[in-house]
Amino acid sequence: RAKKDNSEINYLIRKTTWILSISSIFSAAVLFFLSEFISINFFHNTELIIYLKIFSKALPFWIFACLFLSVIRAYERISAYSMIFNIIQNISKLAVLVLLILMGLRNMAVIFSFTIGTMIVLVCSYIYCRKNFPEMFKGKKANLAGKKLFRSLISYSVPIMFFGVISSLFYWIDSFLLGYFKGVVEVGFYNAAIPIASLLTLSSEIFIQLFFPLVTKYYSQGKLSLINDISKQVGKWVWIINLPALALLLLFPGVFINILFGKEYLVAENALRFLSITCFFSFLFFISNNLLFMIGKSKIILFDIILASLVNIVLNFILIPMPMIFFLNNSAGITGAAIATTISMILFDIIIVLQTNHYIKIIPIKRDMIKIFMITSVLLVPVYIISKFSTVNILGLLIIGAVFTISYLVLILITGCLDKNDFMIINAIKRKLISKSINS
Repeated sequence: RAKKDNSEINYLIRKTTWILSISSIFSAAVLFFLSEFISINFFHNTELIIYLKIFSKALPFWIFACLFLSVIRAYERISAYSMIFNIIQNISKLAVLVLLILMGLRNMAVIFSFTIGTMIVLVCSYIYCRKNFPEMFKGKKANLAGKKLFRSLISYSVPIMFFGVISSLFYWIDSFLLGYFKGVVEVGFYNAAIPIASLLTLSSEIFIQLFFPLVTKYYSQGKLSLINDISKQVGKWVWIINLPALALLLLFPGVFINILFGKEYLVAENALRFLSITCFFSFLFFISNNLLFMIGKSKIILFDIILASLVNIVLNFILIPMPMIFFLNNSAGITGAAIATTISMILFDIIIVLQTNHYIKIIPIKRDMIKIFMITSVLLVPVYIISKFSTVNILGLLIIGAVFTISYLVLILITGCLDKNDFMIINAIKRKLISKSINS
């Protein structure tokens, strides 16, 4: 793209489309025909069969939606990507869900809303690419350079493909084995904690949308010092944003679960604590993983995720069946699955950070982050006392969260935790917001 070689762009898109057509249809067929086996043997619930069969039909649509979304990211159109992926997708799924429930399709509302929402994302991303990147669709006969480029892409991408598959399985290992050892009820309780903890990954994902295209461009220009600064700055901002959220999740997991899912899901309190720690440190993975992809170390990353997955499987086999005296009996298996995932994920984070430091001498951590951690620890003392001597409801949580956040931001400012780069980013955001308000 930097060389404006549109013929090679088109060639790669056509080849990729052909490969994804075959792989997505094959995967959908496998999921469709194995739906009964998966539902009965892993989740012991025949009612899941119809869900897996319908999800299998949505799979090719999601695959191609991801393709066009990736193209939008590659062209650094992050606002368009966020609009389609975060806003249009969620609004369309919610709207369809509400409509189907009102029509009386309660049991099937979720699965059909997901499928229709996926189709809408595919259509929107395709139309955007067609309109803004017409060179993608102007077919030309491939030359020798294009074929050579495709072979290089395959060599680089095959490890990434397996990394994607294994990393997806990594995040499902605990749920699969929990269903195997315990049952579908425990899986349901456990999966109430996962989306709450996953909120801590949102800030990382927002920054990463532009991070990878940006550092790849600078790496091609040999600007490693600039990449080092960007990596540390992103790590610091994610740290600042997520620390207050982590603190509240660790102290008041039951309040969050009760608000979103109800009292019967409170058995997942300890699981939420451990999963929150896992998701909090995921920013190390997001940044270091992208840096290793940037320098072409896809095979090393594949080895890392295989190792982490094996550790996760072994720990789940040990901890899920094990009765834990220090946890309530009815939450032992759920907590064991969360501990296994936390240990294996933190191990993976440490390995990948050390490898990034070995190859390009970059660790996405700044000294100011220690000072920010100390500030958070001081503010946690009164919050911890409140949590021990009083029952906190949703209103109390909102008040505590607001006071904690304001105190946190004030202390960060007066203790000099923000440097000139931070203020430069803040001023840039302010200028953009002001210009948008003036234009509107």
